Amino acid sequence: MTSLKQRAIRGAIWTTAGFGGKYILRFGNNLVLTRLLQPEYFGLMALVTTFRIGLELFSDIGISQNIVNSKRGDDPVFLNTAWTLQIIRGIVIWLVCVIFITYPASYFYNDQRLLGLIPVCVLYSLFEGFSSTSLHTLHRRMELGKLSLYELVLQAVFFGTLILLVYFYPSIWSLAIGNALVGIYKSVSSFWLIPGYTNRLAWEKEAVKEILSFGRWMFIASGLMFAAEQADRLVLAKLLSFKLLGVYTVAYTLASIPKEVIRQLSYKVIFPAISKQQDLPRHILRGKILKQRRLILLGCGVVLAALVTIGDLVIGLLYDQRYIEATWMMPILCCGMWFSLLFYTISPALLAIGKPLYSAQSNFARFAIIILAVPSAYQVFGVIGAIGVIAFSDLPLYIVNLYGLWREKLFCFIQDIQTTALFITTLALFLFIRYNLGFGFPIDQLF
Repeated sequence: MTSLKQRAIRGAIWTTAGFGGKYILRFGNNLVLTRLLQPEYFGLMALVTTFRIGLELFSDIGISQNIVNSKRGDDPVFLNTAWTLQIIRGIVIWLVCVIFITYPASYFYNDQRLLGLIPVCVLYSLFEGFSSTSLHTLHRRMELGKLSLYELVLQAVFFGTLILLVYFYPSIWSLAIGNALVGIYKSVSSFWLIPGYTNRLAWEKEAVKEILSFGRWMFIASGLMFAAEQADRLVLAKLLSFKLLGVYTVAYTLASIPKEVIRQLSYKVIFPAISKQQDLPRHILRGKILKQRRLILLGCGVVLAALVTIGDLVIGLLYDQRYIEATWMMPILCCGMWFSLLFYTISPALLAIGKPLYSAQSNFARFAIIILAVPSAYQVFGVIGAIGVIAFSDLPLYIVNLYGLWREKLFCFIQDIQTTALFITTLALFLFIRYNLGFGFPIDQLF
C-alpha cells in the first residue's frame, strides 16, 4: 500500500506539473487575447471577477475542507448533504449578486456596463454549485494525478471557447459569456470522474451540523481572505483607469506564479497530508513539516529571484507598448511575493489542526493595510506608491500567522530567517550578473 509520504510526493509532482500546464495554457491565452482586445477590458473583467470571487468566499462554508478532513468524508449521506448545501450556496450567490451588488457597483465605479457584466459572470458560481463532490473525494484520496489532468483539460476547453468567442466577437461580453460557460463545463464533466459515483439531494441534520460547525470559521477566514487578496483590485479600480488596472493585472499574474504554485500545493497536498497526521505530538508534527518546507522554500526562492531579475524583459518581449508600465510593476510585486511563500507553506498546518481563526486574523491584517495604506500611498507617491504597498502587504499577514504558529507550538521563525537570507543573497547575485551583462536593473523604466 502506498505510504502517506509517497502519496504526498506524488501529489506534489502532479500538482506542480498540472499547474505548469495550466499556466502555459493561461499564458498563451493571455497573449492571444491581449492582441485581440483593449487593455481596458482586462481591467474591467478583473473587477467583475473580484466581485464573483468575493461572493464565493464570503459564502464559503468549507464544503471541500469538510470532505477532505472529516471522518465521514466517504459516507454517501454526508457527501449528498454536502452537495445539496453546495447547490443552495450557488443559487444564493447569484441572487445576492443580482439584488444587492450589481447596481451599487455600477454606481460606485461609474460604469453602466457592470449592470450586465456582473450577473452574467456570476452565473459561473450558480452552475458550479451543481458540480459533483467527486472533485473533493479525489482530493481527499490524494488522487491528484487524475484531478490535475481533469483541471488541465477543463482549462484547455475553456480557453479554446474564449478565444473563439473573442475572435468572432471582440467584445467584453465574450469574456463574460466565456466565464459563465466554464461553470457549465465543470458541473457536467465532474460527474464522469469516478465511475459509479453519484450525487443526489439529501439532508441529514448531523451532517449539516458538522459542516456548518466547521464552516462558521471557514466563512470568516474565507471572507477575510477575499478582503485580503482581492482588495487591491477593488481599490485600484477606483484610483486608476480600467486601462491601467488591466496593465497591473498582467504584471500581477506573472509575478504571482510562485505564489500560485505554493497555494495549489498548500491546498491539495500540504493540508490533506497534515490532516492525516494531526494527532501526532506537536514537536514531531513540527519537525515533519519544517523538513519538507525547507526544500520547498529553497526551490521557490530561486524561481522568485529569477522572476524579479528577468520579469521586465519577458514582458517587454511578449507584450506591446500598451503594457509598458507592467515592466516596472512586475519586479516590485515579485519581491513582496516572498512573504506569500512563507505564509502558504505553513498556514495549512493551523487549518489542519482545527485552528482556522488564525487565518482569518492574518487576512484581516493584510486587508487593513490595503484599505488604509494604498490610497494614502497613491496620494503621496502616485501609482508606484500604491504598487509598493500592495507588493509588501503580505508581510502583516505573515506576522500574524507567525503568532498563531508560536501559540500552537509550530513555530518556524528561525527557518524563515535562514531561507530569507538565502533568497536575498540569490537575488543579489542574479541582479549583479544582469547588470554586468549590460541589461541594467529591472526598475530602470521608472527613471
